Amino acid sequence: MKRVLLLGATSHISTYLIPMLLTQNVSLTLFARHGKERLKKWMACPVVKVVNGDWNERSDLQAAMEKQNIVFLATSQFAIANRNVVRAMNKSHVKRLIAAGCLGIEDEVAGKFGQWNHHMMGDNRNLKAAAAVIKDSGLNYTLMRMAWLYDGEDEEYELIPHGQPFYDTQLSRRAAARFVADIVSDPALAAKQSVGVGQPHTDWAKPSFY
Repeated sequence: MKRVLLLGATSHISTYLIPMLLTQNVSLTLFARHGKERLKKWMACPVVKVVNGDWNERSDLQAAMEKQNIVFLATSQFAIANRNVVRAMNKSHVKRLIAAGCLGIEDEVAGKFGQWNHHMMGDNRNLKAAAAVIKDSGLNYTLMRMAWLYDGEDEEYELIPHGQPFYDTQLSRRAAARFVADIVSDPALAAKQSVGVGQPHTDWAKPSFY
């Protein structure tokens, strides 16, 4: 049974991800601020452990990290938090990391959508610095550069390899969760890669919900 730690288990993506993972042979540790108050519905599940924690507190992370096989980081936008996660993983000899991040950190967004995205995102140097912590971690990471997210039932996604232009404007959070669940099922998927994740056939000037 794989042991999977969700850091930021109250995130929108995690809301879709948790039930997907429970169809696999896994045990889940759900880590979040006020997790025991906000994730009560999962506490009776025999393969789920809910813990209160703050990823800016190294002791919280270290305690949750022990004996895990795979870690999902629901947002990788903060360099200090990323350093804490990487440090805790290395100390606990946990190597597989899936980190949710933003598109544009590799200047890969192309065409009219690229112009719109740059206008919306502004100065993203802090996001690039945070991503560099993951890329330079020495871990077996997958950094998800996700298109603009929305809530919807579509689970279809496609991957845009590092170095390729990114045209897909949007991605459902359910599809993002499906990608994470697919990696948990097959940890070799997108291993040691920064990958774009988008919804096929959405190469527009901007997402449909803007």
